[in-house]
Amino acid sequence: MSGREEMLRRVREALGGARGPRPPVPRSYTRRLPEAEAGSRADVLALFTERVADNRAAVRHVGADELGTAVAAALWGREAKRIVVPADLPFGWLAELDGVRALADTPPVDLDALAAADGVVTGCAAAVARTGTVVLDGGRAQGRRALTLVPDYHLCVVHADQIVGTVPEAVARLDPARPLTWISGPSATHGVEAARVEGAHGPRHLEVLVVEDQPS
Repeated sequence: MSGREEMLRRVREALGGARGPRPPVPRSYTRRLPEAEAGSRADVLALFTERVADNRAAVRHVGADELGTAVAAALWGREAKRIVVPADLPFGWLAELDGVRALADTPPVDLDALAAADGVVTGCAAAVARTGTVVLDGGRAQGRRALTLVPDYHLCVVHADQIVGTVPEAVARLDPARPLTWISGPSATHGVEAARVEGAHGPRHLEVLVVEDQPS
């Protein structure tokens, strides 16, 4: 028996066989934005933009036909020369790149190469207006978790229809069995002296492009 199996055996013994019915989970918390906070779809998008900016991330709205140009402009603004992208990133997102080498993560790029890259471009699975959060689950155009944790700069494309008002709404859209990464601004932590340190466990710079596919 391995150490892990022995530990689990002891846990099962401590819990006992008869655990009884599960206690009810209270669901009285707010599950949708109140009318006063976001009465229209445009208000939800505006709130998301405001909260992303509050989280010290850059955010910009673009039309679907402007996305390729906006991605290129963001990377040129960072003076990026080499980026890493998920293998299934839509080609159109990078169609306007000039002077920036995009390396597809297939086969997986090693950690040293990831750390040396100037940034990463991904999509997302969902986004939350109230908290200014983007959520990645490793699905289409998102890649593996290391892609968005190792490079210093993350450019994330969020389509307007992926933005919901609250965390419960986002959870309802997501598969809990997938590897979920919730990102609210650049990576940051605070030490004992309450000094903010950015980039401790992820990128120090987050930029969000909100794609308004349809009128809000």
